Amino acid sequence: MARKQTKSNAKKPLFKRIAIVAGKILLWFFVFSLVWVLAYRFINPPITFLMVQRNWERKADGKPAKIKKQWVKFEDISDNMKRAAVSSEDQLFLQHMGFDLKAIEKAYKNNNKIGKKKVKGGSTISQQTAKNVFLWPGRSYVRKAFEAYFTLLIEVLWSKERILEVYLNVIEMGDGIYGAEAAAQKYYGHSCMKMSRAEAALLAACFPNPLRWNPNKATRYIKHRQYLIMRNMRLLGPLDF
Repeated sequence: MARKQTKSNAKKPLFKRIAIVAGKILLWFFVFSLVWVLAYRFINPPITFLMVQRNWERKADGKPAKIKKQWVKFEDISDNMKRAAVSSEDQLFLQHMGFDLKAIEKAYKNNNKIGKKKVKGGSTISQQTAKNVFLWPGRSYVRKAFEAYFTLLIEVLWSKERILEVYLNVIEMGDGIYGAEAAAQKYYGHSCMKMSRAEAALLAACFPNPLRWNPNKATRYIKHRQYLIMRNMRLLGPLDF
């Protein structure tokens, strides 16, 4: 009886120490992430984990590093590009708090169909921004949990205008090409400020797979996506930030 009590008493301090350490780690993580997200409300993200990964992949293939990007302020991005992005990726962007539950449910049902090989995402622009800026590429429940956490943080601490600005400046738009300005210069030979409705819609049509799809080599499928995006742009109405 005495031995059991001794063992029980010995275990309690260990569990208590583990709980204290775990609590401190969670607290420090919360403080660090809060400061990080708040800083990026005013400071433009210099690089993302995806950019680093893509350059490691290039190095593994014997290719030189390549990161073409040029930050442009929200007001200097063509309204056509903003509308095309929202029309293509997240038509309820200005209404939700980071998550489109209907889109997530639809994607879940689609991905659970028997024999369905293609994975369809239900991520909003806010979720994609959180993933691109703060997290590593990949698919796992752990990363999804962090994505949800950072999505809530940017929705609370950033404006919708800032979220869309960051999104359109860091999103991958080709091999080593990141952001609307670098993409506009590469594919159209002019600034993203001058992008026409058709150009913006064509670029947005390639967002889901920028390494495979190219606006300058648009397939029938991409042109059809461009048509749908342009139609949605007409129906979208004004973007009141």
